[in-house]
Amino acid sequence: MRWLVGWSSTAARALGAETAGATGYDGETLRPVGSHLLWGDPDPLWAVGDWRPDEVRVVHADAQNRIAVLGICGASDEELRRGLFTARGGALRHLTAWPGSYTAVVQAGRRITVCGDLAGARPVFHAPWEGGTAYATAALPLADLTEANLDFGHLAALLAAPEVPAALRDTTPYEGVRRVAPGHALVLRAGAREIAGYEPVASLAVAAPPADPDRAVDAVRDALVEAVRVRLAAPRHVPGLDPGPVPGMGPAERRAARGMPVPGIGADLSGGPASGTLALLAAGLPGRPGTLLGHGTGAGERLLAVTFNDLAVGGREAELERAGALAANPRLHHVVVTGAEDTLPYADLDGPLTDEPGPSLVTAARHRTRLAAGSADHFTGHGARQVLDAHPARLADLLLDRQRRHLVRPVAALTRADGSVLVPARVYGAARRLSRTPYRTGLEALAERLMRRRFDEPKGAVGASLAALTWARPGPAARWLTGEALAEVSVLLQTGADRAAGGPGQRPGEFRARTVLARHAADLRVLEQAAEVRSQRLHAPFLDNQVVRACRDLPEALRVKPGARAAVLRTVLEGAGVTDLPLGWGTPSHASSAAAARTGLRLAADSLVDLFDTPLLADAGLVEARVVRKALREAAAGEPLPLDGLADLVSLELWLRRLLARRGTCWTGTPARARAVPAGIAPQRGALRAGARPS
Repeated sequence: MRWLVGWSSTAARALGAETAGATGYDGETLRPVGSHLLWGDPDPLWAVGDWRPDEVRVVHADAQNRIAVLGICGASDEELRRGLFTARGGALRHLTAWPGSYTAVVQAGRRITVCGDLAGARPVFHAPWEGGTAYATAALPLADLTEANLDFGHLAALLAAPEVPAALRDTTPYEGVRRVAPGHALVLRAGAREIAGYEPVASLAVAAPPADPDRAVDAVRDALVEAVRVRLAAPRHVPGLDPGPVPGMGPAERRAARGMPVPGIGADLSGGPASGTLALLAAGLPGRPGTLLGHGTGAGERLLAVTFNDLAVGGREAELERAGALAANPRLHHVVVTGAEDTLPYADLDGPLTDEPGPSLVTAARHRTRLAAGSADHFTGHGARQVLDAHPARLADLLLDRQRRHLVRPVAALTRADGSVLVPARVYGAARRLSRTPYRTGLEALAERLMRRRFDEPKGAVGASLAALTWARPGPAARWLTGEALAEVSVLLQTGADRAAGGPGQRPGEFRARTVLARHAADLRVLEQAAEVRSQRLHAPFLDNQVVRACRDLPEALRVKPGARAAVLRTVLEGAGVTDLPLGWGTPSHASSAAAARTGLRLAADSLVDLFDTPLLADAGLVEARVVRKALREAAAGEPLPLDGLADLVSLELWLRRLLARRGTCWTGTPARARAVPAGIAPQRGALRAGARPS
């Protein structure tokens, strides 16, 4: 886990760089464990964790003006210097417009600016401390610093309405630790904080000028190619030396058994369009994209493509066949990783403590099996669906823009999937209602649903689309929460509705798409920490700022066409010179993931029931243990319950147990007790009331 942390104090202290940090207990200097100081007092900044040398850059204009960039950034030192001078005048957007995935911190005198990203994969957190403000790119270090307790209101909202910003607000699982929203920056002036948005806000009164589809797709191609190129241009890193042979094991098997990735660059190759696009782009761009000479296969220009073959659950034969056809490219070295029952979801629930909870905790071991066979720098297609696909609520955006004719194709596809002649009228009616529903009314309707425990939704593809045609909807785990927890979240929503008289400043489809992207990016961040392989970096170019911006500029009419994502990525590959794609490339497939989740839940049912024998979630007043145990048994028996809701419950229970079982803290200069949640969770009713107060 890698993060940066610093603070802005109210008074300047004349301490040198060697003594940066506050005075802790017994006169010991307070500073992060395992940290590297980037600049010193009065407003110090540290990089913590196993950062590579090329991932941390600091450019100075003078002693009081400097910029630090942590991560993969395509800007040169001169561009960073120009960006620093521009940021001194208050302009921030250009700090987020360089290719790559990074966090930029600018110090101009006593003013500190920390920029978050657009997707939410690289968030920024802050908390009041010692009369000033501490900030970090992880929430747990700030919780340790302030000895924060759990925010039960946030945990309740995370289960009841995980995609509703009005419920989550800017809170985190830790009381007093706040999150900077995607597309915003944290600005600190001598300890005082301000949240500033850096993206232009489109007017709702006037429709945006029609975008040229060809030009928009070309922009996506350019952004995606540049995102891949900047990672190929970074220095290559060889993991730690192989300690030596093991009888009966080859080099690749030794690396996998010891948790060491293959040197060089690789990519997932699932057979889907997103991972396939990245693998083919990385293999085809100039340079030496594959393994280093003398390591691995010995073919210096081949890129390692990893395909996961689940032997325990079928249904992916067509995808595996397409992956094999793509891997016939001579610039790819194909590796197939097989998984049995021990790699199913819920099979292995041991893992490290992550910064925040997320549903991917129940599948982390499954992903770790695949990633252990990957490269030191590994491309993944995460985020492509969220940035390219059309959320069903975008149909209402088309009606707002008077583009009714573009509803024909998506509605026709839903009609073919359902087989009912009533589908067009139902979908059009739901889209029309949403286009005429104010945001405040949508929040009030969700608050009413939670209070009255109305969670039944239509089934099938049409039902899912109809359920999504709303400003806000309950989470899949909401049905198992206690009445008290639902009431607290309902109060938060009603308070948010009172404050949201003007709406969120976006159309409903655009708004819902951004909330879904933020939810996915947050869970991907959890997955990276839970499935982390030592010396490996996961790259998700689809979540880079410039790629997200280019995808947001795609016309609505193009997005809503069936198969739009595959068509856009096919055009991207054609523009990069890749035209020979296998038959059926881009065909969506979700059945295998659902089947794997259900099979894993069935096999692990007994251990999961034991997990909820005396759950911490029940001590916190969020669930009743017997209700969750009953739901787990019913789901294992094949009852049609929302499996993603059970994953939310199990992952949150696991995270709470790991958090309370940890020892030590992220800081020196404090006694062992100075850590997050020092008193644990005391069984009590009404635990949510203190944490659910509006901020």
